[in-house]
Amino acid sequence: MQDAWVWLILSLDATLRVSTPLIFAALAGLFSERSGIVDIGLEGKMLVGAFAAATVASVSGSVWLGLLMAIVASVGFALLHGFACITHRGNQVVSGVAINILASGLTVVLGLAWFHQGGSTPALSNDQRFTAINLPFAQQVADIPGLGLLYSELLSGHNILVYLAFALVPLSWWVLYRTRFGLRLRAVGENPKAVDTAGISVAGLRYRAVMIAGVLCGFAGAYLANAQNAQFIRDMTAGQGFMALAALIFAKWRPWPILFACLLFGFLDAVAVRLQGVSLPGIGLVPVQLIEALPYLLTVILLAGFIGRANPPKAVGLPYVKER
Repeated sequence: MQDAWVWLILSLDATLRVSTPLIFAALAGLFSERSGIVDIGLEGKMLVGAFAAATVASVSGSVWLGLLMAIVASVGFALLHGFACITHRGNQVVSGVAINILASGLTVVLGLAWFHQGGSTPALSNDQRFTAINLPFAQQVADIPGLGLLYSELLSGHNILVYLAFALVPLSWWVLYRTRFGLRLRAVGENPKAVDTAGISVAGLRYRAVMIAGVLCGFAGAYLANAQNAQFIRDMTAGQGFMALAALIFAKWRPWPILFACLLFGFLDAVAVRLQGVSLPGIGLVPVQLIEALPYLLTVILLAGFIGRANPPKAVGLPYVKER
């Protein structure tokens, strides 16, 4: 019984860490798509954020400066997406795909040119990374049966970006559903003509939404390179932007369900790691490849529409042309 409890707590602990970048990216997609802008480019913005964070932290020695540059780089790509889709009314899906391709290629080219390590950045020291924060009395209560392990392992010992990601979920709910800005943002994703008629700039709201998405993707990228890992590795996002997009659709563009969807993805990923090489009763040794593929298989299932009908904002993907 004790072994099962320890296994569960350690799996949930890993779940929180793995789901953190998904939460950041899914919330980024939430703000963007609630305003009517399809954000296929979550993956690309996370990637440039990770590269900028690792590069600047490596050169400057400051993890906070790395985080700042991750946000700047990600917002820059978000504004590029906004310029194509909002100002010039381009195809939003094509623009997002272009963002992903540009980010994938640019990070490798710059990494090769600057560091000559196959597109990766130098390894970061602990001073250049976000390290674990131990909550008060975590060590003292660790030996208490049951609750001690829950507090010391599950709640304590995460870095600041993990706590920030989970704090942003209720904050995003409050912004979207309890503020004037959130009301206008949701309205512009449903009926931009009505918003324009009320004298509110549709383009201005959408630009602010994609900038918020850029900031959140910057957090996600910095977490991947400077917290979960200790350097940037080429294409290190490994499809997590698309997993976040699947979580967004699965949650039907709502903040709290987004949290649970990301935790589900994170739990599958955490369990996949812990089950590698383990023989299960009645099943035997589970193939490592199958376990590693579980989160991606679930992504495909969700995106294929097996979770029921998910109705996006009515104006998402549609460029708004102001009437003369």
